[in-house]
Amino acid sequence: MVVSELLEVRCGEMDFLSTWIVSPSALPFLCLIWGMQAQQAFRSEPRNLTVRMGATAVLRCEVLRASGTVQWVKDGLLLGPQRGLPGFPRYSMIGNPKRGQYHLKIENAQLEDDASFECQVGQSESSRAIISSPAWVNLQIPPSKPYFEVDMAEPWVAGKKYTVTCIAPNAKPVAEITLYKDGVELTGTESFTMSGSKDKLQNTHAEVTVTALSSDNGRQLTCYAKNPAIFRPLESTMTMNVYFPPQPPVIVGLEREEVKAEQMLKLACVSHGGNPLANLQWTKNGDILSTTWEEDIVVQKSTSILNLKITPADNQAVLCCESVNLMSLSPLSVSRKITVLFEPAEVTLSGSSVAIEGQELSLCCYATSSNPPVQIRWWLGYKELNTTVVTMEEGANGGMTTMSNMTHHVSREDDGLKLTCEAFNKGTHFSKTQITTLTVYYPPQKVWLDGPPQDVPFRSGTKVRLVCFSTGGNPTGTLTWFKNGKTVTNALKQTSFDRGVARELVLVLTPSDNMATYRCDATNEAKKTISAHTKLMVQFPAVSMKIIADQEEPRQGQMLALECLSGSSNPKANISWSLGPLRFQGVEQPPKKAQFGGVSVRSSLSLNLSSQHHNQRVICQAYSHVLAEGVNTFFKLNVLYPPEFSPDQPTLIQVVEDDMATIPLLVSANPEEVSCVWLHRREKLVKGDPGLGHVVDERLEIKNVTRKDAGVYTVKCTNNEGVNQISIMLDVQYAPSVKAEKDPVFVNLGETADLICVADANPIIPDMFSWKWLGEEEVEMGEEIQEDESGLMTIHDVTRAHAGLYQCIVNNGIAHHASADVQLVVQFKPELQKGAQWRKVASRGDSTTTAEIVCQAEGIPRVDFSWEKNGVLMDFANPRYEERTVREASFHTSTVRVVNVSSALDYAVFSCTARNSLGEDKLDIQLISTSHPDPPSSFRQVSVSHDSVTLEWIPGFDGGLRQRFRIRYIWERSASFLYMDVFPPSVTTFTVTDLQPVTTYNFSVNALNAMGESGYADNNAVLTITTKEREELEDVSTDDDSLGAPALPGYLAVVFTVVFVVLLLYVLTLFIPLSLSIWGREDSVLDGKKNEEEGSGQSTVSISNKYESREKINKAAQRTLLIDSECETDSNVYESYAPESSHYCYPISDNMLPLSPHPEETYVTHHPHSHLYDDVRDGGLPYQDVLASSSLPPPTMFDYILPHQRNSWRSPSYPQGPERLREFTDVQQPQRDSHLPFELRGELV
Repeated sequence: MVVSELLEVRCGEMDFLSTWIVSPSALPFLCLIWGMQAQQAFRSEPRNLTVRMGATAVLRCEVLRASGTVQWVKDGLLLGPQRGLPGFPRYSMIGNPKRGQYHLKIENAQLEDDASFECQVGQSESSRAIISSPAWVNLQIPPSKPYFEVDMAEPWVAGKKYTVTCIAPNAKPVAEITLYKDGVELTGTESFTMSGSKDKLQNTHAEVTVTALSSDNGRQLTCYAKNPAIFRPLESTMTMNVYFPPQPPVIVGLEREEVKAEQMLKLACVSHGGNPLANLQWTKNGDILSTTWEEDIVVQKSTSILNLKITPADNQAVLCCESVNLMSLSPLSVSRKITVLFEPAEVTLSGSSVAIEGQELSLCCYATSSNPPVQIRWWLGYKELNTTVVTMEEGANGGMTTMSNMTHHVSREDDGLKLTCEAFNKGTHFSKTQITTLTVYYPPQKVWLDGPPQDVPFRSGTKVRLVCFSTGGNPTGTLTWFKNGKTVTNALKQTSFDRGVARELVLVLTPSDNMATYRCDATNEAKKTISAHTKLMVQFPAVSMKIIADQEEPRQGQMLALECLSGSSNPKANISWSLGPLRFQGVEQPPKKAQFGGVSVRSSLSLNLSSQHHNQRVICQAYSHVLAEGVNTFFKLNVLYPPEFSPDQPTLIQVVEDDMATIPLLVSANPEEVSCVWLHRREKLVKGDPGLGHVVDERLEIKNVTRKDAGVYTVKCTNNEGVNQISIMLDVQYAPSVKAEKDPVFVNLGETADLICVADANPIIPDMFSWKWLGEEEVEMGEEIQEDESGLMTIHDVTRAHAGLYQCIVNNGIAHHASADVQLVVQFKPELQKGAQWRKVASRGDSTTTAEIVCQAEGIPRVDFSWEKNGVLMDFANPRYEERTVREASFHTSTVRVVNVSSALDYAVFSCTARNSLGEDKLDIQLISTSHPDPPSSFRQVSVSHDSVTLEWIPGFDGGLRQRFRIRYIWERSASFLYMDVFPPSVTTFTVTDLQPVTTYNFSVNALNAMGESGYADNNAVLTITTKEREELEDVSTDDDSLGAPALPGYLAVVFTVVFVVLLLYVLTLFIPLSLSIWGREDSVLDGKKNEEEGSGQSTVSISNKYESREKINKAAQRTLLIDSECETDSNVYESYAPESSHYCYPISDNMLPLSPHPEETYVTHHPHSHLYDDVRDGGLPYQDVLASSSLPPPTMFDYILPHQRNSWRSPSYPQGPERLREFTDVQQPQRDSHLPFELRGELV
């Protein structure tokens, strides 16, 4: 929208100016009209501005007395009156408006900002509109990076001309371009411009013609572009690639044409310049050697390295290197001819270098082809020999061969000298020699022996060394030993020493060496022999021994004559005889001469034979005292004798019962064919007989042996020479049996207990007894020892924990172990039950009730009780006091029965003393008036599920009356407390059911009796329990067998339902009038009852202080009470509620149908703790059993005395029969305190 179309001018009340389109030509007239008022004017107007792209530009506009709207106009477009200029994010008006400052700020200037700007102020009621002079923003934009336009796909060729173009695009103002080649500005550049990629932008083109030179290769062309928008010019470079031929190659590394053979030449062929660099190759005599090269772009050269090992075959060869590239018209090359100096490949020396002293020696030395030819010289030691003849001939590779023949007359002094043939090459300064050692043979000069003196005797077996020495001769002599003219082959190897040789002969002297001649001969290649000899004197024992007997089959008891012949010995030997450890001296005959210069001797011996001589050796020894050495021989005796049993024959055989017994037979005889017979208890055991034993190979085998088979077995053996027998004991071992020596074992607490068991076992072995504790708790075992067949365990410092059953285990390693149980009874002084529940007994003191005061002690041995009343020993001759004692294991219970309790006479402290031989204990029990019960204690959670909670508590004192318990609970969404009466009344563990899952409940429990109720357990504490989540149960299909009872037929169910409804209506018709009558006549009934009690004489309501607790009691005793006890009216003995029990003890008032828990209801009573509630029963108990029995008498009619207690009272006046029955007709109903007698209101007397 144009400003002239939007400006509205108003002046006073002139309506004709209310809408006026102002044009620039009308502005002077507006100024004239408005100038007479507070005319607004420009203090400063915007000016032309040059700015670089991306910079910030500010156009100033300051207005005096501004009263109209100030706006900026860009190329005729209003930007808006707001200072933030919406729609133009880079534009904003800055400055203080109060001072009339409306400067236009342009950030990050772009090409679109290159335009005309005006600052306009709209008219107001007091001033006309004003417009500033246009201000131009001139934007300077640097050119983009310049680039070359040139065809570089093909390399340039040196000498040709090429056109190069550089372009600097998109600049404002136009960019200037300058071209350089390798830092030098190029002349003749022509430039022109063209339109850029956008309006107002220009592209600059610069062209120049370049002639390619070989030196331009690798150099750079650079294009610089600049304009006022940048401080440093932009540049672009291009590297020139110019092709040109290389320079001729040169060979480096061959300074001389003469080279030595075997030399390794490293020659380099180098060609400089060329683009691309030159390709190089080596040739030898026209054959290509190498076509590999390396290029160095930096220094612009190609190099080919030739590693050439010079051989004699390279003599006079021509080496050539060639270079070429794409620009070469023909290859460039360089050549060199080489001369090879080489030594002879081989110098040989032929002819024999060995001669005998005085002979003439001839040798030849030959050198193969060499360049130049070698010179040959001869040397013997340090002496040159000139008696030679030399011959030269043409050889291989252009060389010459040389041969020299030499002759020489040898002497002894020439032996061992070096004979040298030397070939020398002057060109290579090479000298090669062949050396041989001259050997001149001549005979040995002297031979002698080193050995013992010939007149010293040696004993046979002695090691003697004879050494033969020889000196002189070339070579040294070869030594050979001879014995009596025969060569000795076992001489040691010949050794050398500094002046000759030696050979040692080591002899182990034998009788044949006595006076034998040993000779040593020395000889060599000179074929002349010299010798030396010696003799030895040898002493030796007999060379042979022989024994001759006069009988072939000697027998036991006969005389045997033996003759011993000793062979040659030096000196004479003495003959002796031996038989085992026995030594004998025979009859010796005169000696005779024998071989090796020795003598022989004979001796005879006679023996009286026995069976012990059989298979023994008779030894004959020829002993030389001079040599202290003897020679032995033996004669083995074969003596015939009857059977004899070996000393190793076992006379005792041990075997395990039920195993197989084997009795071996170790018998010897000569001849060895023996027949044996076994006897047991005078009965013969026949081989193969299935009777007692089985004879196998003369041994006896008994299968499944028993202890009855033990005993003596006799075996009788016979051969051709006679008969013999022996007896053998069979010991049958068997598993143990064991019994206790004393059971039970009594021991006092803290003393030492000895538990002994005796075993019947075979064998009795050490450590075969062990002991085991059979109790539940772990105890420390005692010291275990064994005395023969008895096992003893000693327990020191016995405690009550040691009491119980122990097991003695015997294991002698045979079969299974045996065991016997031993009961250890620990005797200790009495310990009375002393909990709070044992210290009180409550009873009415109106002389109508009976109270039982119970005192229970644990102790061993037997515990006796004595009673005191207020410190005075009680006299049970008084018919009002009766005492009975019941004993069960270690528990002893004494009960004092107080008949017709009187508050004046009997409300007292009764002291019970329990004593035995080990000590005593005492308890004070207070007899008080009946009252409401004490609160339970130790109220706790036993278990919890998703819909039930099991609770447990310890009951408090029952106040002398039968007490029951009530559980109170509440949860968050309940309106009030709910109560649940515990049933059966005497239990102390109860499960509350029908609860909600995952719900928090608060539980409490209290006790109630006929006189009221207690506070809640644990000082009114609340037990908070949250039920669990419901578990998902799998569907379990049931069949007919899984049902508790078969289903009733449909018609029977209908009949039973009708009968039940009729009976219920009948009961209600009887109960409602009766209830009204009872409540209406309550006072009269009580009065009548009181009169009846006075007329009847005695009341048998029994009050006891014995009831359930969590104190530790003997489990066996508790189990007995649970099974054997009968019911009592007011005492809490252990009552049996097991399904198998034959009777149930429930009060009639408790036999009511189960009711649901009910909300709390408050009744106004005279006792603060008394409430009347409906009894709530556990639906899981068998009420139907109680209701179904029409003959069940009232609970007060039951006889509560234990069966074993019926006749144990001390007083004979206790009522029996009908009187006893009448005592239980006093039925106690819950009553209000105002209607109870004074004694039942809970006040203590």
